[in-house]
Amino acid sequence: MSSLTLVRHGQADFFAADYDQLTPLGEKQARLLGEYWAAHGMGFDEVYTGPRVRQRRSAEIAGAAVRAAGLAWPEPVEYADLDEFDLHGIFRQIAPEHSRDNAEFAALLEGYRQCAGEHEKLRNFQRMFEPLLLHWQSLPAGGTGFESWPEFHERVERMIRRIVEAPGTGRRVVVFTSGGFIGNVSRWALGAPERSALELAWRLRNASLTEFVFTRNRFTLDYFNAVPHLADSSLWTYR
Repeated sequence: MSSLTLVRHGQADFFAADYDQLTPLGEKQARLLGEYWAAHGMGFDEVYTGPRVRQRRSAEIAGAAVRAAGLAWPEPVEYADLDEFDLHGIFRQIAPEHSRDNAEFAALLEGYRQCAGEHEKLRNFQRMFEPLLLHWQSLPAGGTGFESWPEFHERVERMIRRIVEAPGTGRRVVVFTSGGFIGNVSRWALGAPERSALELAWRLRNASLTEFVFTRNRFTLDYFNAVPHLADSSLWTYR
């Protein structure tokens, strides 16, 4: 039986002009992850990352600690299919359209835009973000000009099948990606309703581990959102 570990990237600077960069804390989370693997003698046969800087940098930092311990860490392979859904497209197009049709969401969106202070902004963002994504999830494929929920869902399954169906047994595979992707894979493994993919994603901590065991005919969730390398809860972040 083989194992697939999905790692959510370390913390990124969510409200910066360029979100796609790890914060100093995000880099520390990734380093602690690599040191945890090294301390437990855990190497990997295959390493994959999504195309984002925050995903690739998390793999680079964690991998450096694993390699320094003399453990297996092959050069990461990058796949576009390991990317997150198109958050910018959703905000650019779906959010304005939904606010015109739904007064309750319009109030949430305006509350987010008007709030001040990082803590308040994060809280108001989540209040607005959850109904926005649930609305996006309910829309049919096509007609938006960017990836729909059905297309994202299909991309995630296609990528996981590509990994699972590759030759070999007893493989140890690690993937660095983002929350939406991991939530979708977890929902798929559990056979849960579509909404569960988003609800699971919202709980994912940065640099957390979600692991599956698999054969060519079986794919099972082993554990979800684990952070054994972040013993201090002050290191836990969600954005």
